[in-house]
Amino acid sequence: MIDHKRSRLSHQSFWQRWKEDGDLEAKKQLIEHYLPLVDYVSSRMAVGLPKNVTKDDLVSNGAMGLIDAIEKFDYQRGLQFETYASWRIRGSIIDGLRQGDWVPRSVRDKAKKMEDAYTVLEQRNLRSATDEEVCDYLNITDKEFQQMLQEVAVSTICSLEDPIREEESETRLTLLVDDKAVNPESKVHETFLKETLMQGIDRLTPKERTVVSLFYYEDLSLSEIAEVMSLSPSRISQLHSKAILRLRAALSKQKDQLMHK
Repeated sequence: MIDHKRSRLSHQSFWQRWKEDGDLEAKKQLIEHYLPLVDYVSSRMAVGLPKNVTKDDLVSNGAMGLIDAIEKFDYQRGLQFETYASWRIRGSIIDGLRQGDWVPRSVRDKAKKMEDAYTVLEQRNLRSATDEEVCDYLNITDKEFQQMLQEVAVSTICSLEDPIREEESETRLTLLVDDKAVNPESKVHETFLKETLMQGIDRLTPKERTVVSLFYYEDLSLSEIAEVMSLSPSRISQLHSKAILRLRAALSKQKDQLMHK
C-alpha cells in the first residue's frame, strides 16, 4: 500500500497545481500514483462475487471512483486522501454492480426473507435470533438455512454501506468532504443511524462481531479472516452474511421508526 506520510509530502505540489491551477498533467500524476488503491479495493471486493463478475469490471468502475475522488477532494482540509478515495472507489464499484444487476432476483428475495426473519424475531425477543429460531420462522431445515446463507453471501459482500443510507455513494461522504455547515436534521438522522448500527453490532454473536471488525475495520479479506479464526472460508462467508442481515434488519427498523415519527 501507499506510504501515507511520504505521499502527502511528495504530492502536495501536485495537489496545489491541480486544484489551484487546473494543471491536467498534475492530475494525471495523482491518478497514476493512487491507482494501487483501485487494485487493492477491487481485490477485496472480488471475494465472494459471482464468477461472471470479473476483476477487470471492478477495476474499471473503481478507476472512475478514483478520478471522481481526485476531482472533488479538498486537500487543504488536512484529511487523508487514501481513506476518502477508498470510499469513493468502493461506492463506484457498488454502483457499477447495481447497474449490471449482478445479483439474481431469487437471491435478493431470499436475502429479504432472512432479513425480515431477523427483524421480527429480534424485535419480539429483544435479543439476537438464533439459527434454530430463524429456521423455525422460515419453516426450513438447518441444511436449507446454511445453503441460503451461501447463496445470499454475494448480496451482502458489499452491503454494509447500503443500509446506512439508501442514496448514492456521494451522499455517504458529505460530512467528510465539504459542506461545513451541517444541516441539523441530517445531523440528527446521522446520529440515530450511528447509534442503531452500534446497537446492532453489540447484538451480533462474538464470531460475527469479529468477522465484521476484521473485514471492515482491519481491511482483511474473507480468506485472511478464515486463517486468523481457524475457520473455513465458507464458514466466514456465512458469519459475514448473518452479521450483515442482522445489521440491515436493525437499520431497517430504525428507518421505519424515523419515518413514522
